[in-house]
Amino acid sequence: MSITDLISTVLLLAALPFFVAGTLGLLRFPDLFCRLHALTKADNLGLGLIVAALIFQAGSWQEVARLLLTWLLVLLAGATVAHLIARKALRDGVRPWRRP
Repeated sequence: MSITDLISTVLLLAALPFFVAGTLGLLRFPDLFCRLHALTKADNLGLGLIVAALIFQAGSWQEVARLLLTWLLVLLAGATVAHLIARKALRDGVRPWRRP
């Protein structure tokens, strides 16, 4: 096993807790807004770690550029969709959760 394989493995394993945390946030948080926040933040960071792991395995700079572009597009799309969902929910009268 080479050093790049080891680094990739560590990065992939580091991504796992973020995906688990995002999933738990989606299932456990009390309202739509908290769930959106947990899901978008955790999944974007987890995907960033996966992209970083794949960059170590890339064979050329073009592959690296494609990976980074894909990550950037997912970041932008995730933030945009989360914003649209939250804005629609607010317009429909869904109020953010408050502690009793």
